[in-house]
Amino acid sequence: MANTTSAKKATRKIARRTAVNRNRKSRVRTYLRKVEEAIATGDQAVAAAALQAAEPELMRAAQKGVVHKNTASRKVSRLAARVKAISA
Repeated sequence: MANTTSAKKATRKIARRTAVNRNRKSRVRTYLRKVEEAIATGDQAVAAAALQAAEPELMRAAQKGVVHKNTASRKVSRLAARVKAISA
């Protein structure tokens, strides 16, 4: 257990930050799941719309440090390729 005042404050800050990050990560997973489901249906218009909604959410998470920038870019790139492949 934290003894000093500053350590107690740090614990509170960490708890708040963890809650925010958990929320952000959950939002990202929800948007990614929507894209995956849209791809599974085979409707390119719906999948493209879902991807367009998911991309800013992923990039925002990367900007806030919840996921690494390259990880977010990789996920967007791979999803975009899969959405594009639906029409082929």
